[in-house]
Amino acid sequence: MTIKVAIIGVGNCASALVQGTRYYKDVKDEEFVPGLIHANMAGYRVKDVEFVSAFDVDERKVGKDLSEAIFAFPNNTRKFSDVPKLGVMVKKGPVMDGLGKYLKGYVKVNEGDKPVDITKELKDSGAEVVVNYLPVGSEQAVRWYAERVMEAGCAFVNCMPVFIASDPAWAKRFAEKGLPVAGDDVMSQLGATVLHKTLAKLLVDRGVKVNETYQLNIGGDTDFLNMLEEQRLISKRISKTSAVKAMIPYDVPLRIGPSDYVPFLDNKKICYVYMKGEYFGGTPVQVDVKLDVWDSPNSAGVVIDVIRASKIAFDRGISGQLTSPSAFAFKHPPEQMPYETAKRRFEEFIEGKRER
Repeated sequence: MTIKVAIIGVGNCASALVQGTRYYKDVKDEEFVPGLIHANMAGYRVKDVEFVSAFDVDERKVGKDLSEAIFAFPNNTRKFSDVPKLGVMVKKGPVMDGLGKYLKGYVKVNEGDKPVDITKELKDSGAEVVVNYLPVGSEQAVRWYAERVMEAGCAFVNCMPVFIASDPAWAKRFAEKGLPVAGDDVMSQLGATVLHKTLAKLLVDRGVKVNETYQLNIGGDTDFLNMLEEQRLISKRISKTSAVKAMIPYDVPLRIGPSDYVPFLDNKKICYVYMKGEYFGGTPVQVDVKLDVWDSPNSAGVVIDVIRASKIAFDRGISGQLTSPSAFAFKHPPEQMPYETAKRRFEEFIEGKRER
């Protein structure tokens, strides 16, 4: 059994995803795999993920085998696995609004070739699941690709903060086509958002009144460079903020979002979470947490789980919003849930006890 996967955007996240499928290709069903909900998910394993198509615009990636393109500059995540030739050539997609003013100086657009026919490429490659890794702020491009995905008859895993799976109108269109859709904006295995929302839920559950909180993030990859452009962050801020806000049942001053670009950090992400509140007798309490992670490997296992969930949905004839996998894996899902609830429902979905 294989799951044929196409990738839109061959950046750091794609690199970690592709490397991860090689790194864990030989794990046994009973093994604990850090970052995966199960080594065997309803009969699908990491080794079953097969990449069949990939799209980018950078001349250092277009025309290269996917195994080479994932390590091409400006990608700068850590290398943790050797990837043999995959026989998948990266094809040129349209630029549209994919490059903000800061990325234009780093990404060398392949001007010599015209974009390929995305729908035809997806159909010809036999792609079943399409993973979207376009840059933050690519509102027009994400929606355009979502149309092509539907035309090709594929499931859509939207890892970016452009609202597709969580938008009822888009979700309805996928459902009418008989196609699963999961998203939006991938949440890392142990990232800033899941840490912040878990802390917020803990304080609320323990009866602490949260008075104010913020989350600040810095990093050194093109994602953080791109996010220096405030106009491209509207959906991103909504996505990250809504995930934490959903854990606090009252209004509270809250500021969340990317803060600065520090080139020498490469694909490292440093996060600071601050929470101030009061407990019994109006006694003050303050929580300060620093999280230091490699950003892209932090979400790769989560995406492998959602790819497998999308294939399971296909097998079971389930279309439209994948509610529990999305709540488990994304910052802005169709339905926000505490992490433990989302994980329990995702497990029930895997076992066939829950439709979606």
